Amino acid sequence: MSERSIDPKLLEILVCPLTKGPLTYDASAAELVSDNARLAFPIRDGIPIMLIDEARSLDDA
Repeated sequence: MSERSIDPKLLEILVCPLTKGPLTYDASAAELVSDNARLAFPIRDGIPIMLIDEARSLDDA
């Protein structure tokens, strides 16, 4: 597994901490994206940072 990938099994169980909805993996940005919450959660050193305060708003993009 490369530095910029995430275990598919982990992605299956992770949900957005705000909406409890599904997340999609954006490999180019190394982020997990919640379309419902309009937030992107960073992945640092292979670890998803699932804190709302650390998320980037997609509305700013």
